[in-house]
Amino acid sequence: MSPVVDATAPQSREEAVARAVGAVQSGQLIVLPTDTVYGIGCDAFDADAVSTLLAAKGRGRDVPPPVLIGEIRTLDGIAIDVEPYVRDLVEKFWPGALTVIVTAQPSLIWDLGETHGTVAVRMPDDEVALAILRETGPMAVTSANLHGAPAATSVLDAATQLGSAVEIYVDGGARAAQIPSTILDCTGPVPTVLRAGAISEDDIAAVLPASARPEPENSVDMSADSPAE
Repeated sequence: MSPVVDATAPQSREEAVARAVGAVQSGQLIVLPTDTVYGIGCDAFDADAVSTLLAAKGRGRDVPPPVLIGEIRTLDGIAIDVEPYVRDLVEKFWPGALTVIVTAQPSLIWDLGETHGTVAVRMPDDEVALAILRETGPMAVTSANLHGAPAATSVLDAATQLGSAVEIYVDGGARAAQIPSTILDCTGPVPTVLRAGAISEDDIAAVLPASARPEPENSVDMSADSPAE
């Protein structure tokens, strides 16, 4: 099995983060903890690495991975035409379990799959993940499991499914539950709830102006393959 680096203790976290960053920068896949479940990720701007990530998951280009970021300001570097309500949402819920789908910057040189000009973005509320992301920049990250299998809540869960496809496993301790992030399509003037998750629709609605509150009937169940976004 690929090496496991311990990020659960302060004395080993710095080295674990450094090794994870090095692997990402060399085009490899890593498994890392997030505030929801464990994720498998790579440099979002390395097309070969993204292709390898999708193959490791057993997932096609028709299901592109989300992008995790380490700073809210990075959103403006990878997205355009961001609706004002999106800024209200991320100020309230980031870092946290909210994924927003926005229009991607057309000038970016990346290939996440068949995105149709959009990108799903999240800033996770996990110290280890954020430490890695602030060094690597945006990462393509999805749940650390085979497509259709239960999401991994520990390094062992992830390694059992992904094995040697991953260069380094970053152990941040067990995740409490398989509750994924809430996903909102924010490409229009009113967001659409694509997946109910850790942040409730009521909590989201409380932040939005009345004109931008999503309709509950637009929600669909996407829990069969829970991304770590």
